[in-house]
Amino acid sequence: MKTELDHLADLAGQGRISRRDFLGRTAALGVSAALATTLAGKAFAQTPVKGGILKAGLQGGESTNSLDPALNLSQVTFSFGKQWGEYLVRLMPDNSLTNMIAQEIGASKDAKTWTIKVRDGVEFHNGKTVTAEDIAATIERHADEKSKSGALGILKNIKGVKASGKEVIVTLGDADADFPYLMADYHLVIQPNGGKDNPNAGISAGPYKVTVNQPGVRHGGERFANYWQGDKMGHADQIEIVVINDATARLAALQGGQVHMINRVEPKVVDLVKRIPGVSIENVSGKGYYPFNMFCDTAPFDNNDLRMALKLAMDREEMLTKILRGYGSVGNDFPINEAYPLFSTNIEQRKFDPEKAAALYKKSGHSGSILLRTSDVAFPGAVDAAQLYQQSCAKAGIKIEIKREPGDGYWSEVWNKQPFSLSYWGGRATQDQMYSTGYVSTADWNDTRFKRPEFDKMLLAARGELDHAKRKAIYHDMAVLMRDEGGLIVPFFNQFIDAAATNKIGGFANSPIGEMMDGYALGECWLNA
Repeated sequence: MKTELDHLADLAGQGRISRRDFLGRTAALGVSAALATTLAGKAFAQTPVKGGILKAGLQGGESTNSLDPALNLSQVTFSFGKQWGEYLVRLMPDNSLTNMIAQEIGASKDAKTWTIKVRDGVEFHNGKTVTAEDIAATIERHADEKSKSGALGILKNIKGVKASGKEVIVTLGDADADFPYLMADYHLVIQPNGGKDNPNAGISAGPYKVTVNQPGVRHGGERFANYWQGDKMGHADQIEIVVINDATARLAALQGGQVHMINRVEPKVVDLVKRIPGVSIENVSGKGYYPFNMFCDTAPFDNNDLRMALKLAMDREEMLTKILRGYGSVGNDFPINEAYPLFSTNIEQRKFDPEKAAALYKKSGHSGSILLRTSDVAFPGAVDAAQLYQQSCAKAGIKIEIKREPGDGYWSEVWNKQPFSLSYWGGRATQDQMYSTGYVSTADWNDTRFKRPEFDKMLLAARGELDHAKRKAIYHDMAVLMRDEGGLIVPFFNQFIDAAATNKIGGFANSPIGEMMDGYALGECWLNA
């Protein structure tokens, strides 16, 4: 596992931190000035190498995948989108924002009107310059319910978008101090005319141009010669993503040299991978979690006594130990953990209580088995997790029937369509964004069908509250409401566990925002000379 010093060295090698900042942050870690200077010399000597074909073997690809970024919902489209796509802003590992196509973003005093100034000289892959009109059209398309965009939930507050010269003016219905963070959502790839003409064209302003698009098989790109920051990204001549949904095959491809990096290493094989020469485990804690989703509006889950029984029948500590092997932390049935700045630490941790679960189950009036759907692609160890849960439920007299679904089609036919299934979320930049994407009543990705007017009102109140203490108090109440009445069971928050052939590549730097360096690994790593 990498230390904070290793992480700073990686950032320095990629040019993502200045020498001055490097020295300041190492000093804050207690490193002496002499040692910090030596480390800086080594770190800044990690000059990226241009050339070659950089390959990743990734889980999370399906034959139904599309290049339309509005429809991105699994790891392959997420990572590939960050190679050919470009964004207004980028969320960094320390949760700060870096301007990309947006040169700057400013707000009115009431935080209801936001002005985005467009950076000069950014070029689309088709040779056209990115304009304010393209940005306005992109936001409009994703805010349109007809787009079925995964970002729709976070854009509901937008009441107007217009281009004016080199600026885009966005008008909100309610104040939102976090608006710039919304623009970092991975669906919001800036496309010509917002993608309204052909959203599946795979044209944006990212470091790679799409050359191969075989959904469920592989995706590839070649370096875009006119990329606006080619000194920092796009080091390989070509990049390739090979879809390998099977965990064993994915590891074999890395060990055999067919790919340079893989995602979703199963916790149970981490110690084995550590013994492979030239390969390193890249793991980091973040905001991701692996939930069991119940539809609150579908029988038998429309009964809160039943939902609570199923929550109390979850042995979280056992689940964390046996499924994640400790590479994570226990969850508490709401989607927020200590990685969020305004997390409340005084919410009682839910415990395994088979006796109380049995009493509530009896009170619910339900009888017979409950069908739970799972798949290898839901998260590492998802099938084993379902079976372990089946055993803990049995101790409460609850019979769980498990249906193992095929990986291809799981995200299009099972997730968000079947009433009880396993899933994963990667977390979001802010609590508002997380709740708006998946748990507000109108969210297209409300995969528990949790629809409570009072919850929605609290979300709006928190969004416009600039006093952090008051905002934190509102988030506390939202978490308790979801914990006690929602359809979400969160046994644990996971670590992102990738593996890389670090004897062959340079520049791999973990990000708590998401796996594969928050999707940027292929664009920021390079092949060693």
